[in-house]
Amino acid sequence: MDFNVKRLAADAGTFLSRAVQFTEEKLGQAEKTELDAHLENLLMRAENTKQWTERIMKQTEVLLQPNPNVRLEEFVYEKLEKKAPTRMNNHELLGQSMMEAGNEFGPGTAYGNALIKCGETEKQIGGAERELIQTSAINFLTPFRNFLEGDFKTILKERKLLQVKRLDLDAAKTRLKKARMTDARAAAEQELRMTQSEFDRQAEITRLLLEGVSSTHAHHLRCLNDFVEAQTTYYAQCYQYMVDLQKQLGSFPSSFSNNNQSSVSAGASSISVPTIPVSASLPNPSRGNSAPSGGFHELRGSSGSRKARVLYDYDAASSSELSLLADEVIAVSSVPGMDSDWLMGERGSQKGKVPITYLELLN
Repeated sequence: MDFNVKRLAADAGTFLSRAVQFTEEKLGQAEKTELDAHLENLLMRAENTKQWTERIMKQTEVLLQPNPNVRLEEFVYEKLEKKAPTRMNNHELLGQSMMEAGNEFGPGTAYGNALIKCGETEKQIGGAERELIQTSAINFLTPFRNFLEGDFKTILKERKLLQVKRLDLDAAKTRLKKARMTDARAAAEQELRMTQSEFDRQAEITRLLLEGVSSTHAHHLRCLNDFVEAQTTYYAQCYQYMVDLQKQLGSFPSSFSNNNQSSVSAGASSISVPTIPVSASLPNPSRGNSAPSGGFHELRGSSGSRKARVLYDYDAASSSELSLLADEVIAVSSVPGMDSDWLMGERGSQKGKVPITYLELLN
């Protein structure tokens, strides 16, 4: 009982000493031990990392899910450790509406058939978007959140403890200055040595944690590359879906008679959008062995095969197509009667159609 009382009294005295030291520092009546410049720089870098990580996370979440109400609902389910209900995204909702309208107008009509095809494509884009969100959450947002809720909280805890040790050290220095009697000075000197040792030890612990932020940056760089790869795959898929849709819609007439049988004059039979390979807008000077774009035309006019590098991952949509992995090299050849935007790809014993927009011919 007496021991507990003495301990409580000691803790109260320590707390009071820190409070007095802190107040006097604020009033400019006491000296303050400054941290070394290297440690101050590390602290500033950690704080900047925390602030920018929070900001990038927030903006990424807005990008992936623009609806604030849905984001709030997902946050609540995450805190409750429950799975959020599955709902269709905007592309899927649009696709469903188009398909229902197409069936209402009749799949046998040009307009109804076109609506159904557009709806199917919108649903494909919605599926690709869902995959992008899931991949980005796992490979990009989760590591950023783990840093904020794990490593940075540890840094904050140790930084706060360093501040306490610094107040104890400066309070001991103040007591040594005020000590007049020999015994009091000896006790104050002993206390100063102890608080200085504890402060130095805590400063070293804090420094090691702060230097670990460099590893965090390296990890976040890998996560950023994963995020860029996920977006590249998503946009390449969307591009291919729309190119395929454009080809399907190209067979429909561009004008129809209205209900009053009055003719409608179309200014142009169709709007032609050129099919441009994705890689054309992303030049890479390091690929000096790439063939000119005319190589595809030469290949179609020959019976031989060429080597080609795959630019992006591609998932086969049917058994007649060949799935591709970015940066792999496959053999490609032209088959009579095949669509001009496709080639026959071959990888070992596997064979199937591949889109030329995903390929780069090699010399």
